[in-house]
Amino acid sequence: MMMTKKIAYLFLNGEFPKNKEFYSNLSLDRYPIYCADGGAKKALKLNFIPEEVWGDFDSLEGEEIERLKGKGVLLKQFERDKNFTDGELLIEHLSNKGYDEIRVIGGCGGRTDHFLTNLNLLFKYPTLKFLNENEIITIARDGDIYEGVLGKTLSFIPFSDKIENLTLTGFKYPLKNFLLQRGDSICISNIVTDNSAKVEFSSGRLLVVINL
Repeated sequence: MMMTKKIAYLFLNGEFPKNKEFYSNLSLDRYPIYCADGGAKKALKLNFIPEEVWGDFDSLEGEEIERLKGKGVLLKQFERDKNFTDGELLIEHLSNKGYDEIRVIGGCGGRTDHFLTNLNLLFKYPTLKFLNENEIITIARDGDIYEGVLGKTLSFIPFSDKIENLTLTGFKYPLKNFLLQRGDSICISNIVTDNSAKVEFSSGRLLVVINL
């Protein structure tokens, strides 16, 4: 019997897709939504009511806070000076709640320092996926299989000094036991040619961008 994934959505304060169809395709009414500070502002504009909002609330107006309270949303406020971003505090909370997948909207674009920090969080919290209109960004694990992306473009980007024994099957440009080093661009813009493509490697930290 196939187990249903436990999924949560997390709204951060980065760039949000403007295409309303993007949100309707996510079935957001089926899963809980959590927001980190300014992500709640974006949720309210889209008429989504989160279950919880965490942050120092410097990005929210008093009117918005009252609206959230009126909807019974749990608000958890922190001091502005702290050792973690609002987003990471909430990500750790969701990870501890046992979600199999945390889908992040608003984690890309905006400030470069926030975006790069978010990318590194993928390796600290491997259940994260960053979504936007055109891409899914997540970590690649040894043995991962990609289905339902025939004809799509995937890019593999090393986040460690080297990726050893990298093997790509089911791609236009396959690899076999390849040593991928930090800064190499050989794995950018590969195209899936099989219904089931696979990535394998023996060591390293590898990020994958799936272009939709």
